[in-house]
Amino acid sequence: MNIHKTAIVHPKAEIENNVTIGPYCIIAEHVKIHSGTILEGHAFIDKWTEIGENCHIFPFASLGTPPQDYKYKGEKSELIIGRDTIIRESVMLSRGSKGGGGVTRIGEKCMLMAYSHVAHDCQLGNQVVLANGVAMAGHVTISDNAIIGGLSCIHQFARIGDYAFVGGASAVSKDVSPYGSAVGNRARLFGINLIGLQRNGFSPETISKIKRAYRFLLSSEFNISDAIKKIETEEEIDSPEVRHLIDFVKSSSRGICI
Repeated sequence: MNIHKTAIVHPKAEIENNVTIGPYCIIAEHVKIHSGTILEGHAFIDKWTEIGENCHIFPFASLGTPPQDYKYKGEKSELIIGRDTIIRESVMLSRGSKGGGGVTRIGEKCMLMAYSHVAHDCQLGNQVVLANGVAMAGHVTISDNAIIGGLSCIHQFARIGDYAFVGGASAVSKDVSPYGSAVGNRARLFGINLIGLQRNGFSPETISKIKRAYRFLLSSEFNISDAIKKIETEEEIDSPEVRHLIDFVKSSSRGICI
């Protein structure tokens, strides 16, 4: 363990071996930091925060602060960060709230770039990327391998599906379906995240099936319900990925970006 002499670490914080805490960091009580994690100077970790192994926290990040919610009255809530996650300068991550399950969760191998904000009760999957200045309202869900472009804003309770891409400076008010590419204010869907799927090893056959399913979703001939019914009848595009897309759309409460 390597703790700089100017850091303030509460005696009730749990710091595992091989953790590095830089100058002027502040670690509150009830914090747990797992082995291999590095905190650069001036990071602030508030209570009821758990940081997984081998994370890297950069200067002026503020993690586990109380939710920005008038209903919050000081009750226990948590922020949990998965292993191998990078949190860059001045990122702000809030704890959960009683009304949202009490936990804000960041998955494994995520990268949260400078000045991004994750509000109370948000749920981020694994290998999610938030570019600089992304602002998330409360209760947002971002699934595995999604990428959110810089300065984008995401409305509360919105969902971003697996392997989706949101272009920079977008305002997302509805759900972005898995494998999709959306951009704009308000964000609209412009097809599949082709580059992202290729980079993540999706086969040409699977990509072709997803693309054909999206043609129905984006067609002016169908509303969303009719498009889903049409996709379900197309046996030649049936696949686990297309079924996942169908389930996501059917479960949407805010509606889908189209």
